Amino acid sequence: MSSATPAATITAELAAIVGESNALDQEAALKAAAIDGVLPAAVVSPGSAEEVAAVLRLANSRQWSVVSAGAFGDQSTGFPPERVDVVLNTRRLTGIEHYDPGDLTMGVAAGTRLSEIFQRLGEHRQMLPIDCAQAAGRTVGGVMAAASSGPLKHGFGGLREFCIGVKFVTGDGKLARGGGRVVKNVAGYDLMKLMIGSWGTLGVMVEANFKVFPKPRQTRTFILDFLLSGGAVQFRDRLMKSALPFLCADILSPRASEYVPGMQSQNWRLLLRAAGSDTVLARYRTELGHYIVGDFEGTDEERLWGAVSDFQETVLARHHNAMVMQVSVPPESLGAVIGSAERAGIENNFLPAVLGRCNIGSLLVALVPLAVDPPAAIQYVNAASAFRAGLTKDSSAIVMRCPREAKGHFNVWGDTPTDLGLMRTVKQALDPGGILDRGRFLL
Repeated sequence: MSSATPAATITAELAAIVGESNALDQEAALKAAAIDGVLPAAVVSPGSAEEVAAVLRLANSRQWSVVSAGAFGDQSTGFPPERVDVVLNTRRLTGIEHYDPGDLTMGVAAGTRLSEIFQRLGEHRQMLPIDCAQAAGRTVGGVMAAASSGPLKHGFGGLREFCIGVKFVTGDGKLARGGGRVVKNVAGYDLMKLMIGSWGTLGVMVEANFKVFPKPRQTRTFILDFLLSGGAVQFRDRLMKSALPFLCADILSPRASEYVPGMQSQNWRLLLRAAGSDTVLARYRTELGHYIVGDFEGTDEERLWGAVSDFQETVLARHHNAMVMQVSVPPESLGAVIGSAERAGIENNFLPAVLGRCNIGSLLVALVPLAVDPPAAIQYVNAASAFRAGLTKDSSAIVMRCPREAKGHFNVWGDTPTDLGLMRTVKQALDPGGILDRGRFLL
């Protein structure tokens, strides 16, 4: 906030838009809304898209920095903000705007919890394949902003593949739309793909439309064991040539198995989830052969995949000084990337744990400190640099979480070949005042 604008003044001006009970500056509310340790001056909770627009017009005119948030699931990713004047909480933007089970489409407000969506879809044996960490408690806007995904990304793709429309508010308070309510809508710019993964830096999401899917009537997960990572990767190569599709196909390192209850093993594992009749599932079992060491179905299967989705949070709950990287690589580079992660970790006194979608090259690499004493910031820098040095030019490694003290010493987003000029142009067009999530990308 500018030195001429006291926090009380900010709160009073916001209250004139949303009501006094929805514009807060009490210490408890500010601490609950802290962004990577930085307390805001005020927390505002608009109740409609029009109120969101009014709040952002005011903030733009006053040059207040604004961070939008729902369940605060990924606010520690990126660089810490120097200052946060207003946290715009979407908790009042809730509800299912429309749902057509026959057309397999649904529209929801951005602050709606995924648990509400899952329950409604379950009444019609349908699903929205968003199984990111702690999915039930997350909000639609939050998972869209972070482009969050989980094991089901293998079978259904990411959010960009099944989001068919968005409604958002730009930094200067203009309502904007992209796509629509039907799957074949091709009108306008493809703003859905632009907004997904923008981390709230281009606009505040207020509504999203999705294509939904029939829920499989029967699934089973097969656990396969391999002595070395190379054996698991070679078998994965064979699977990629198979005619049998999988809903989920994850690789699990011995170290990573410690954070997935019921999966502890000294071997590398492939976790393969299939759907179909008893006859079809029997065919899967035959093709996978003697590598199978166990299988799961029903409640046990759901619990297993929930634990896989929550891998990052489980690691960080046990080791708050761990560093977790989200890695995207060409599938054919999987073996080399695993080797790079193990070398980079061990050489810098971290224990590497690898888990992720082995057929599409989407991994999480957790580096857990080996020493009892907290690692120095340079160790995180060296480990991340060494790992990235082993990646191909088509790969990326984003540091999702690490101690705040280390973030000032290296680029947590990585050095991927990105057109920064184009990014700045898009930012200027949608957030001309530069008020949204200042500093997250250092643009």
